[in-house]
Amino acid sequence: MSYVVRMDRTFAGARIRALRSERGLSQVELARVLEISASYLNQIEHNARPLTVPVLLRISEAFGLDAGFFATQDTTRLVAELSEVLSEADPASPVSAAEVAEVATNSPAVAHAVLALHRRYRGLSDQLATVSRDHPEQMSLMPHEEVRDFFYDRGNYLDALDRAAEALSGRIDAAGGRRRDALVQCLQTRGVSVVVGGAEGCSHDDHAGAVGADDDVLSWFDRERRVVHLSPRLDEGQQVFRLAHQLATLDLAAEVKAAAQDVVFHDAQAYDLLGIGLANYAASAIVLPYGRFRDSAEELHYDIERLAARFGIGFESACHRLSTLQRPRARGVPFTFVRVDRAGNMSQRQSATSFHFSRAGGTCPLWAVYEAFATPGKVLTQVAEMPDGRRYLWVARTVFRSPRRYGAPGKLFAVALGCETRHAGRLVYSSGIDVRDPRGATPIGVGCKVCERTTCPQRAFPQLGRRLAVDADRGTFVPYPIDALP
Repeated sequence: MSYVVRMDRTFAGARIRALRSERGLSQVELARVLEISASYLNQIEHNARPLTVPVLLRISEAFGLDAGFFATQDTTRLVAELSEVLSEADPASPVSAAEVAEVATNSPAVAHAVLALHRRYRGLSDQLATVSRDHPEQMSLMPHEEVRDFFYDRGNYLDALDRAAEALSGRIDAAGGRRRDALVQCLQTRGVSVVVGGAEGCSHDDHAGAVGADDDVLSWFDRERRVVHLSPRLDEGQQVFRLAHQLATLDLAAEVKAAAQDVVFHDAQAYDLLGIGLANYAASAIVLPYGRFRDSAEELHYDIERLAARFGIGFESACHRLSTLQRPRARGVPFTFVRVDRAGNMSQRQSATSFHFSRAGGTCPLWAVYEAFATPGKVLTQVAEMPDGRRYLWVARTVFRSPRRYGAPGKLFAVALGCETRHAGRLVYSSGIDVRDPRGATPIGVGCKVCERTTCPQRAFPQLGRRLAVDADRGTFVPYPIDALP
């Protein structure tokens, strides 16, 4: 297979320095390998000289890289996040877009470090506003947010864990029979039995959450007796996922540990939550093995409901797995996945695209994911345009989880899956839509506090760093008119 690499004055100093550092090479040593002078390599590493094709090929050969490694990287999301963070630092003296882009492109590690510091600052600031002075022990970052950012920063794809889970799934399928029965048999060979309904051999005193028809506990693993208890309220697809989760904790413990290696959290509880999250990721990859699921997605043109029916899963589970299909050389459509409730709280957000979620609070009310609540169960589509001109095709629908007993509240969410319109032709949802027509796109933003759309009538807050046009004698349709003067 041949590759064509565009060499439009490619500057890759930061990436070459990182590669050299990872291999423990000095500039002199690497220059010798590349057959160039140390001074020339120094200029390349400091972006004073662009890469030439001969040097790029030598670097690719020396480090075992794909030819496309030094292709221009899309830093749109990183630039957007950094711009938002810096706009809060000093609204009166904003950092120019060019300066932000330079940092994100040439020093991405620095940009990510700034974002990490800001996340901690925001977490502490939010809790300062809600925690009493009499309870300083509660002053810590929320662990679930740290875990959520772990997956977000990795584009919601973990290659080694995904491949290991797919291999395990293949071994289960080789045994034949229904997937649930095969998982039960697989667990039994590991000394783990499965019980549906009452906690066989376990009194209520042994565990207050023993699984029963009237309990809120849906599953429980009795480590001492090595028994998995499943609630009878779970359908077969849900039972399969929970059995796969249990198998992942047993068979893929080493891969889960490796995925969490060198991760630094500020709250100790986050490590336990990450372990659960990684096991859930592996369970999804076992139930929905990468190759088969991606091939089916392409065959069905990413029709979520048909995919869900083929694999015996729910709409949300299909959306979530679609957002993880980013294996090198076998990528699916890069999606952004989001789940919100009616109050606008975002409980899930993952992205393999340049789409940026605001950290300054709130999202855009013009987004189709909120309109989905008005038509429960109906699939909605929307072409939305961001302030930077990028357009996305969004698919949204509500999902409901019943408690399966009278009088108990259920769970109602809206989930949405979006991709850049350049991929829309691969989706059945683009049928009859001219995604290239800007007149058909809904202008949305990442959040009112940072949105650049000054004439939006749906604004809940004025834009940070912009002066309001305050006039007691004039009323406007736009809630926060901006002064023309800077």
